[in-house]
Amino acid sequence: MRLFLASKSPRRRALLRQMGIPFRVLISNAYESVASRSPRRFAIRVAERKVMAVAPKVNSGVILGVDTIVRLGHRIMGKPASRADARRMLQALSGRTHEVISGVCLVRKPGGRKLLAAETTKVKFRRLSRREIEDYLLTREPYDKAGAYAIQGRAGFFIERIEGDYFNVVGLPVALMLRLFRRIR
Repeated sequence: MRLFLASKSPRRRALLRQMGIPFRVLISNAYESVASRSPRRFAIRVAERKVMAVAPKVNSGVILGVDTIVRLGHRIMGKPASRADARRMLQALSGRTHEVISGVCLVRKPGGRKLLAAETTKVKFRRLSRREIEDYLLTREPYDKAGAYAIQGRAGFFIERIEGDYFNVVGLPVALMLRLFRRIR
């Protein structure tokens, strides 16, 4: 069965390649804002929107959509809109524990069978100095990632502890995705 990835994320592509899973990218331009009080529901609904935006292009196969957000208290952090926004996010995460939530949507075609789920991983940042934040902002890493950091990059030095799926923090909850693949076949 062919896999279609409804994402432009280079991290998701790299993880799928690393696992030896063949796929084709279909870039979704789905609107990534959804009215929801639940961060899990928010991430799932955005993942579903990504899949449904590309579904008309697929006749046969499985379409995978993923959306990753960072939750700190009641605040949902997506990708930073600017350098100042990235700075605010990193300052807020400094010395605190947050959750990384990825919503996953799989749709099988033909037939339209749909599976929805989410994975949550807790991440504790050590306290960051102003200098560390400013140096990190000079890299490209913070600007296209939820919460303004890449655990697989230089921000790995910011992490004090992680509880859950590391790959979820990278942007693709691998164990959850594989469980859903087995169910949708």
